[in-house]
This record gives sequence, C-alpha cells and structure tokens, in this order.
Amino acid sequence: MKKRIVVLTGAGVSAESGFATFRDTGGLWEQYDVNDVASIEGWYRNRSLVLDFYNQRRAQLKDARPNAAHEAIAALEKDYRVDVVTQNVDNLHERAGSTRVLHLHGELTKVRPEEGLYEQTYRTDEVIDIGYDRVELGDLAPNGKQLRPHIVFFGEAVPNIEKAADLVSQSDILLIVGTSMQVYPAAGLYRFAGNGTPIYIIDPASVPVHDPRITQIQDVATRGMERFIAML
Repeated sequence: MKKRIVVLTGAGVSAESGFATFRDTGGLWEQYDVNDVASIEGWYRNRSLVLDFYNQRRAQLKDARPNAAHEAIAALEKDYRVDVVTQNVDNLHERAGSTRVLHLHGELTKVRPEEGLYEQTYRTDEVIDIGYDRVELGDLAPNGKQLRPHIVFFGEAVPNIEKAADLVSQSDILLIVGTSMQVYPAAGLYRFAGNGTPIYIIDPASVPVHDPRITQIQDVATRGMERFIAML
C-alpha cells in the first residue's frame, strides 16, 4: 500500500505562476480593503465591487500557468497517495495533474446562489462551474437568486475544515507549502497529524511554528519542492 502524503498549500505555491498573493508586499490587500472585497458584509454592502474583483482574478487565472511546484506535487502521485488541501481558490493544482484536491476557501471558477446573511450552508448541487466567464449584478441562478462567487468570505464558516483535518490525521507525511501559517482555521491543521508523523514546511520566511516533528525548508515553492523530493 502506498504511503499517504497530505499537502497543505497556500498562496506561496501559486506566487511563481504570477498569480497575485494577498498578504505579501505588493499583494492584493494593498490594492483593496479586505472588508470590501472578501467579507460577507462587503458582499451585501456592494455586490458589484465584489463581483468585479473576482471577475478580474478569474481573468488573471486564465492566463496563469502551473509552475514547477504544482507539477512536482502532482508527480508525487506516481509513488504515493497524495491529497492536496489548498487554501487557494485557483485551479492550478488540478491543471498540473493533481487528482485529489480539497479546496478550503472555495473555487474561483465556480459560483452559487447567494443565501441569507451569515447563512453558512449551501447546496452542492447548486454550485455552477463557469470557467473564466464574468458574473455581473443581475445574473441569476436557476432558483432566481443572485449568483455569488463560490468563495468562503471572511465571516463565513469553512465547510471543508473537518474533512481536511481527517485527511491530515491519516497522513504518513504532511507537507506544507507556501503558507504563512497565520490564517485560521487552516493554520491549525498540522496539529491533527499523528504522533511521529514528519511535517515539512516550505516557505521563504521562517514560519513561527514550533513542533519537534517539523523540518523547515526556507525557500520558494519551486526550489523547496526540489529539496523536499531529495529528502524523501
């Protein structure tokens, strides 16, 4: 039976594809107020602004390409059972060839009907894949409600967090790539790894997490993946 690697990824794994990150210097948060474009309150305050923000990101994603880090993660499936748990809303893991990808914060290429304010549930059969198309105010779902991005906004629950924790608990190796380990609840997922499970963290910055199981590879995602594979 193949060993199981769970790969937890953040914005840093897509940064080298030219897909703008949010928290780094020059990132998207410097151009937009997070409360305006990525919170549930912002959505109900100005739907047009939020839709335009994600329309721009969808257009950017169309031109982005998976980088060597995405490809290296996908290639691990040759020798391991690999589950990718990503905080990213892009589809670069799938386009690189990863076959088991769990999105914690939603998917940029999908939309769904809006629900009531702070309503935390939605029907999975109402999620629509629109690819890289635009969505405008007045575009309605089949049930007559305004279409909204299939994104977990700040102020909303993370529906897949329990599934992610279960995957991490079953891992033989946990690999964390390109995340600052500052965004909860995802930042706490490593704690679900079993006793003695080796944990590798790839990030250019020193990640402030102290655990004897952790080996830090302080590098960008592409070079860090090369170093990780050499360690296996």
